[in-house]
Amino acid sequence: MSWATGVMVYLVIWWTILFTVLPLGVKRVENPGRGQDHGAPDKPQLVRKAVITSLVAAVLWLGFYFLHQMDIFSFRP
Repeated sequence: MSWATGVMVYLVIWWTILFTVLPLGVKRVENPGRGQDHGAPDKPQLVRKAVITSLVAAVLWLGFYFLHQMDIFSFRP
């Protein structure tokens, strides 16, 4: 596996995990102000969610890497 393939697989895993982590801990604003969406989160905690996403994606990528190195699956026909 080339480094470019490894980076692309990590990015796909990262975005997938991000979309699963985003809804965690979301609380709506109780009294939204003028121009504020009623469904907007009060405290989105995006940095915390990005860190969690990166750690989980790294663990899953390592699993993918080892499975690929052991020739359990390959991208080649």
